[in-house]
Amino acid sequence: MNARRIGPLLMGLGAIVLWLASRLTWMTVSYADDRTGDGQIGVAGGEWSTEVTAVVLLLLAATVAGLALTKIGRRIVGAVGAAAAALVTVPPLTVLVASPDPERIKALLTYGGEEGAIGSTTGQAALPEWAQIVEVTTHAAGPLVGLLGALAAAAGGIALALRPGEDTATKNKYEKASQRREKIEQDLQDEPESGRVLWDAIDADIDPTDQDAQFRRGT
Repeated sequence: MNARRIGPLLMGLGAIVLWLASRLTWMTVSYADDRTGDGQIGVAGGEWSTEVTAVVLLLLAATVAGLALTKIGRRIVGAVGAAAAALVTVPPLTVLVASPDPERIKALLTYGGEEGAIGSTTGQAALPEWAQIVEVTTHAAGPLVGLLGALAAAAGGIALALRPGEDTATKNKYEKASQRREKIEQDLQDEPESGRVLWDAIDADIDPTDQDAQFRRGT
């Protein structure tokens, strides 16, 4: 496999793993409700951390760009992808090493809460406002998979930024065409009688007998 493709593909793989992790249940919330009865609600990774979905989309776009852009563009895309992936390691890592904040969970699950109001999929009817959260049980599998996906994407971004590879021959051909034309024109000015230069000019579709062009080159 071409070395310059490894970074983008690793970012893409990390993005897919991260998206799958965001669909898994990261925690189960037990609540007490004296009106409708007690119950439990599962909270998926994408609901707990809405930025995960945004980063997944960014990483997928970076994957495509990393395969299509030129060397400088690939380097920039790799750096941006690595930074985004590194930032998105925080939500799963926080769930793994610390207890989730019950107040934030209630805001996510309660209609009208500070985050539930902006489109949480569990939001509007998930938890009555009067219910009390009595226990939060975290599930390590989802956050762990998400963390691994983010780390893989970050590694891919770093690899692309540090080793973007060389551009293909086709890209180099079009990028260097204007530079070659300028060199031939300069050679015509310096060595107008050179057979090699004349043949180079003809090969580049430059008319060596064009007096106006020679005048422009002289100026």
